[in-house]
Amino acid sequence: MFKLKLPTDPRWANIAEGNIEEILTDHAWCEQKAATNAISLITMLPEYPEIVTELLAIAQEELDHFDQVHEIIKNRGYALGRQRKDDYVNDLMKFIVQGSRDELIIDKMLFAAMIEARSCERFKVLTENIKDEELKTFYKELMISEANHYTTFIGFARLLGDPETVNKRWEEWLEYEAKIIQSYGNKETIHG
Repeated sequence: MFKLKLPTDPRWANIAEGNIEEILTDHAWCEQKAATNAISLITMLPEYPEIVTELLAIAQEELDHFDQVHEIIKNRGYALGRQRKDDYVNDLMKFIVQGSRDELIIDKMLFAAMIEARSCERFKVLTENIKDEELKTFYKELMISEANHYTTFIGFARLLGDPETVNKRWEEWLEYEAKIIQSYGNKETIHG
């Protein structure tokens, strides 16, 4: 899926299902961070009204996802815990190129695409491996949304840069992500 080099071990779903309250809280905060990231990209691209419009829609959709996860948390009698540090995302951030403005923007688009791709893949693993029927349905719907976000961010990167160069850089992102994801998959967090 998305050419990810290292798929998630399906046993991660058992870890996640072992502490649904924790995975839901982590997931809620991931959605909040995704909305914040889309807004951050908007501030970098005011000269592209079509991209701003699309990023605004993504930010609103991510906040809607946060709201949906929060509703599930409340309906199950759980409490939304404090925001968590996302080590996976922090590791990915280290790979963002610190070059020209254009290179930085393209890499931030690829960074966002990578997170969406891995999140989508994790939602697929949950959909296929957990027993909780409500969450199976919920994560299947979100999996489709995350796939659309991935496609949008990759498309923006190709629009803003030379598509061949962007594709080459995406391959580098895939290789880098494969190295760091090896350290993850053993915690009840979306990327952990």
